[in-house]
Amino acid sequence: MAKKCVHKGCGKDFSDENEACTYHPGPPIFHEGQKGWKCCKPRTLTFDEFMSIPPCTTGKHSTIDDTPVEAKKPPPDEADIPKVKPISRDTLPVPSAQARHPQTPPVSSSPAPPESDSDDPTLPIPSGKTCQRRGCEGQSTADGKRDVESCVHHPGQPIFHEGSKGWTCCKRRVLEFDEFMKIQGCKTKNRHLFVGSGKGKAGGVEVLESVRNDFYQTPASLIVSFYLKKIDAKLAKVEFSPRALDLDLPTTDKKLFKSTVALYGSIDTEKSSFKIMGTKLELTLVKPDGASWPVLRSDDRHNGEIIQVGRAGKA
Repeated sequence: MAKKCVHKGCGKDFSDENEACTYHPGPPIFHEGQKGWKCCKPRTLTFDEFMSIPPCTTGKHSTIDDTPVEAKKPPPDEADIPKVKPISRDTLPVPSAQARHPQTPPVSSSPAPPESDSDDPTLPIPSGKTCQRRGCEGQSTADGKRDVESCVHHPGQPIFHEGSKGWTCCKRRVLEFDEFMKIQGCKTKNRHLFVGSGKGKAGGVEVLESVRNDFYQTPASLIVSFYLKKIDAKLAKVEFSPRALDLDLPTTDKKLFKSTVALYGSIDTEKSSFKIMGTKLELTLVKPDGASWPVLRSDDRHNGEIIQVGRAGKA
């Protein structure tokens, strides 16, 4: 009878206890917006990137969770807590009219990225493929029957705030990551989402129009990041021109980002370099003149501010 491995990052069904298992032996870490595992170095900003961090350890499958639990800090001694002297109401300043009626700014929240409503019936669905919706672990079957499917999932985004964990689409909050992963979905659809609508795909490859990117700079260079997971290092092409970048970035999960980036300033093509990481492409663009760049692209808008890097000269 098949058993389910409980190791973090694995979760596979197994029948051979000697089968190799790749997993994360350490607990998850969520700190100041960054997400990762204590057992390895990668840190990400989004939950989807965190879930795609490749496991760092190889061992054997297990049905017992042996992830180490950090000891809780003892509560502070009451004698060590400084006592606060109460403040008399007579010593408090009289609030102004503006302070009595403060204007509460509207809270802006970034909406969840749109997802395909259903699979394209013309696209093949391989057996054993996992549902793409968050919180659902349904898998496609070899017989192809879909009339009995039930997809229980979370349509919202994950929330990690001051130790509590949950989803924007439902009210339940927990403290432990394992309990968070077990929160049952709050919405049900008749069918799973295995391959999506297929829009933007050419020859089975999903063509991406844009990816998130940012940069920072020093007096000598710019460090530019294009965030794209699972870039195929063997097929990826990056070409440097004095005023442009040519990017051709296929991924191992059948996605493609291809773009020519016109740069704000000139770069030294011989000294510039790049490296492909698990969740992004990172480029080091060497400046020939040491000038500061207010933006990365030549067609980006900038507000006229002068960005100073390095030390300021003496007046």
